Amino acid sequence: MAEQPGSFYLAVGGRPTFERLVRRFYAGVANDPPLHALYPEEDLEPAIERLTGFLEQYWGGPTAYSDQRGHPRLRMRHMPFKVNPDQRDRWLRHMRDAVDELDLPPLYEAELWGYLERAAHAMVNTFEE
Repeated sequence: MAEQPGSFYLAVGGRPTFERLVRRFYAGVANDPPLHALYPEEDLEPAIERLTGFLEQYWGGPTAYSDQRGHPRLRMRHMPFKVNPDQRDRWLRHMRDAVDELDLPPLYEAELWGYLERAAHAMVNTFEE
């Protein structure tokens, strides 16, 4: 499927922007043992591809994520993993670094960050350590 004309996805630079965001994010995850432990694969490349595809689709890009994996169902897909507030905060710290490196115009940065922050809070499913 093609990108949606006038979409956030196209306005911020399309796939290259989302690839930069996700690769920078996972560079942080790779060096954060408590957070990296949430990822079942030693190689983070499959996670990089999944998150890139999800974010592309969410923001108006290609629908390859749903074409391959079905409906995103974020909370359901994350339920097998114990996501506590510390892991959420670690996730947000690495994602903040990645968003900052994109150097987006302020309105786009705020829209992207607002979504990522809400999504991270929604993934918390335990308060256990």
